[in-house]
Amino acid sequence: MGKGIKVGGPAIPPFYAGEVGRLGAIRARAGLPLLAMNFGQPTAGAPAAAIAAAHRILDHDPLGYFESAPLQERLSRHYLETYGVTVSPSRILLTAGASAGLVAAFAALFRVGEAVAIVTPGYPAYRNTLRAMRLAPLELRCDLEHGFRPTADMLRQLDPSPAGFILASPANPTGAMLDARAMAEMTDTCCELGIQLISDEIYHGITFGDRAHSALEFDPEAIVINSFSKLYRMPGWRLGWMVVPEAQAGFISNYLINMFLTPPTLAQHAALAAMDVPDDLHAAVDTYRQNRNRLIAGLAALGISKVSAPDGAFYVYADVDHLTQDSLAFCLRLVQDTGVALAPGIDFDPQHGHRFIRLSFAISPAEVETALDLLSAWLPNYQDARTDDTLASP
Repeated sequence: MGKGIKVGGPAIPPFYAGEVGRLGAIRARAGLPLLAMNFGQPTAGAPAAAIAAAHRILDHDPLGYFESAPLQERLSRHYLETYGVTVSPSRILLTAGASAGLVAAFAALFRVGEAVAIVTPGYPAYRNTLRAMRLAPLELRCDLEHGFRPTADMLRQLDPSPAGFILASPANPTGAMLDARAMAEMTDTCCELGIQLISDEIYHGITFGDRAHSALEFDPEAIVINSFSKLYRMPGWRLGWMVVPEAQAGFISNYLINMFLTPPTLAQHAALAAMDVPDDLHAAVDTYRQNRNRLIAGLAALGISKVSAPDGAFYVYADVDHLTQDSLAFCLRLVQDTGVALAPGIDFDPQHGHRFIRLSFAISPAEVETALDLLSAWLPNYQDARTDDTLASP
């Protein structure tokens, strides 16, 4: 027998929503129905204009390494039109998805061992990638009583102050969003304390009231991460971007090129077309709004009422403490029995996530109705694994 491979990196947990997805995939391969509400990916697919552009490019482009200057220029115009801020195209770095932008930012901005604040509950890859890169995630807990929104005072209370802070507004998994005043206070606090702000704006454009505010409206030195995966419905195309200060653009670009070369060429051509079909994009957001309202009402009718209505993104983060103390077991059993795939809260909050689930409503209205019907039939028969009592049906 061989000696095996020596593992020297920090241990990080799996993405538990992926474990639910794997069970769902087994059902799908067996010809059984699956409602994929576990991952944050729109099921409608990319805009037709993006797909048509991709077909045209495939006919005559060899698809070598490529960085699209027209896409950088279009994104520059997007910041002026949407937020009223001027961003030079040279400050816009195209990335192989938002994840590549986060990795490059962590590597370029922070020293090994430095602390970077994150919001909990929050996107698990923040915490896990920081650990994998030998940085120290420092959690800002924002519970339902806070509306899941961090405040500048919470950041000030961290002692010592972290080197960085990752802020998502709208947030995953809660959909919570900071208004203009709160965003200004947060950026001012980061500047005052010397904390490098990384603003994850991947869900911008998907809001159900006021628009989301970019950190660039208040701090031109903020690092912004964004992607074509959510609003533009192109998760599998693996294309995102960063906005960085002019003085650091070359430095951070060197990390991106060495780690990832260039983003997918075909995706860059398609994304340029996707940015110019606002009616298509707005129609999808209208569908999410309808799904949001129906899902919240439907869950309440099933006894799942401890939720905070999301300001943006396309998730409901629900407290199911009356049903389970093991959100992973709950989700695994649910997908096996019904084909409804949800994300367990332990992905987003290792401490309290055992009593939460996340439901993505970036699906069709008909699928929302089917999911509620299946939950209604399944929940009265579900028995939790805890031994201290017998749970009543909702």
